[in-house]
Amino acid sequence: MKIAVLAPVAWRTPPRHYGPWEQMASNLTEGLVAKGIEVTLFATGDSITTAQLDAVIAQGYEEDKTADAKVVECLHISNLMEKASAFDLIHNHYDFLPLSYSKLISTPVITTIHGFSSEKILRVYQKYNEIGNFVSISNSNRHPSLNYLATVYNGLQTNEFTFNAKPDDYLLFFGRIHPDKGTAEAVHIAKKANRKLIIAGIVQHSEYFREKVEPFLGNDIVFIGSAGPEKRNELLRNAAALLHPISFEEPFGLSVAESMLCGTPVIAFNLGSMQELIKEGETGFLVNDINGAVAAVNKLSAIERINCREWAMANFSQQKMVADYISLYHQIL
Repeated sequence: MKIAVLAPVAWRTPPRHYGPWEQMASNLTEGLVAKGIEVTLFATGDSITTAQLDAVIAQGYEEDKTADAKVVECLHISNLMEKASAFDLIHNHYDFLPLSYSKLISTPVITTIHGFSSEKILRVYQKYNEIGNFVSISNSNRHPSLNYLATVYNGLQTNEFTFNAKPDDYLLFFGRIHPDKGTAEAVHIAKKANRKLIIAGIVQHSEYFREKVEPFLGNDIVFIGSAGPEKRNELLRNAAALLHPISFEEPFGLSVAESMLCGTPVIAFNLGSMQELIKEGETGFLVNDINGAVAAVNKLSAIERINCREWAMANFSQQKMVADYISLYHQIL
């Protein structure tokens, strides 16, 4: 079986810091190679993989600001599609654009839908509904107008996350600094709960950061910027809890699974996929507002951290994701 994995090219695969779609394309690719499957990864030229790498773009367009994103994606996607006959199956992690080639080639395409940037893109998915082999990353992120082959949860390389039964006392916000992610709400939760908060992530909305987060920074509210894999593991495993006060219907939430792999419970606003990721009262708490989150902070001692680790290992591991996808490949072929 020859598989082509089409990764996004905003960032390197795997990403240096932020880049969840690239991270999942990487985790899948490396897991397939470990299973003895012949894989070609279509990604940026600086990507790191044990598979065959095919690249026409040196760097991601978010890292090379001289690049035009539309030009880059046209060159990247067409590079694979012109070679489609060399593969038994194409696994698309690049959203809706590659679907426009799918009726022009004989190689079947399976598409992992990582989320919907807008209702407007649904017209493309709907056009290819019958042949798209669509996979959702959570049941909550399914659109009623689309046909789905399965739900496959994102899978993490569990050896990158270390369990810690005896954490420090601080709370952690880990993610992009953006209103959707609720950085400001995390600050207010920590202040009301009288806990130290560490904030780690890229600033994706500079005005929001300046107005809603920066004025509160000090000894108890600390911003450390983006954190790579080693620092991420250290921050997550030593935190008393991860705060995830999102304000949107999040399709998955990698940091939630990563936190639980370290044994760290998650306090999240009950939106999107959070009910699927978090076992209420066992691996964290689902709340509706800041006051609910503060009350949850005071109940953290009731959580057995080993339960967080075992739940995440069983449901959100690279091995499980790879096995689920291999099963779907056989089903399609």
